[in-house]
Amino acid sequence: MYPPTPRTTATRTPDRMSYDRAAAHAVLDEAYHCVLGFTVDGGPRLLPTLHVRIDDTLYLHGSTGSRPLLAARGDGLPVCVAVTLLDGLVYARSQFHHSANYRSVVAHGTAHLVTDAREKAAAMTALVEKVAAGRSADSRPPSRRELAETAVLALPLREVSVRSRTGGVRDAETDLDLPHWAGVLPLALTAGPLEPAPGMTAPVPAYLRAERSPWLEPVALRGAHVVLEPLDLAHADELHAATADPEVWRHLGSPQPADPAGTAELIRAALAAHHRGDRVPWVQRCAVTGAVIGTTSFYDVDPALRAVAIGYTYLGRPWWRTGINTEAKLLLLTRAFEELGAERVVWHTDLRNERSQRAIERLGATREGVLRRHRIRPDGSWRDTIQYSMIAEEWPNAQAVLRELLSSARAPAQ
Repeated sequence: MYPPTPRTTATRTPDRMSYDRAAAHAVLDEAYHCVLGFTVDGGPRLLPTLHVRIDDTLYLHGSTGSRPLLAARGDGLPVCVAVTLLDGLVYARSQFHHSANYRSVVAHGTAHLVTDAREKAAAMTALVEKVAAGRSADSRPPSRRELAETAVLALPLREVSVRSRTGGVRDAETDLDLPHWAGVLPLALTAGPLEPAPGMTAPVPAYLRAERSPWLEPVALRGAHVVLEPLDLAHADELHAATADPEVWRHLGSPQPADPAGTAELIRAALAAHHRGDRVPWVQRCAVTGAVIGTTSFYDVDPALRAVAIGYTYLGRPWWRTGINTEAKLLLLTRAFEELGAERVVWHTDLRNERSQRAIERLGATREGVLRRHRIRPDGSWRDTIQYSMIAEEWPNAQAVLRELLSSARAPAQ
């Protein structure tokens, strides 16, 4: 426990205050940034910065050109550090009782500029490791010049308090019959889809890949005609060039992109859907030439019901009526039924898209019915959707048919 002091003793709602060391450490370790408060020329200053805790010392990152950090030389700089994690918004029947669920830490003390080379290096390494365990060994260490331009403050954790609110609505009893919705909206910091730097060719490191169900992994699938690899923003230019034909987009759910930037936006949407667990997108690459020629996806992924849909498929017109689409479907169905243990695979297509209906029927899928006014087309009209499916018992026969079709299919042009 941290001993209470006049600066850390609560004067209001003391039941929310704690001096538990483990609770304070947990909040400091979960938060990536803090607010550093200090006085300059008799006036208050606040500096948002990164921090990391090592044992009972809080290290704060800054620049050697920062005036307050330079002031920490010698006798040190009196500071106050605050960290807050917002866990939810509380909606009460009365405005007065609206609140928030949170966990916060406030630490007072005197911070000193770290001048020992080993201590400074250890603190900076810990900052990088806090971003991702293993990152310090997977990135270039700082040069002498970079070390000289970086300041690190050390604040011993001695005068520390934890304040938090949890739970639900605390309306006055006289308000309980009011006809207003009350409850809690939970909030959490979540990672979004990765955005690789331009020209990035290195694979995504394991520590940045979230553990996901194998149903959501876009593993590379290889055949003699086509290679399916995880869709990436780096494919935007080639994908746009390969599919820049109005006929390709006639029955698709998105309008034809006007330029590669528009194609990149479609890719971002696909990657965001993958991050949410809604879709598994692949790019189609010609196995003969290596050219990017289209995309395809799993969507409506349901591991509990062992079901998945195949769609968001489009292919550059020069590769129509080759073995590309047939083999892509063979690879995807093999992935679904034999690797993931699917019981059901579904396709959806526009009632107007007769070419797509014939292609799906050639796969051996069964037409289940029409979903009326199922989606809205890019032109604003309602789309009636035909739904097809294949179940596990039908897969062996469908596989034999697909292999027969593939044996006589036209190879892609070289």
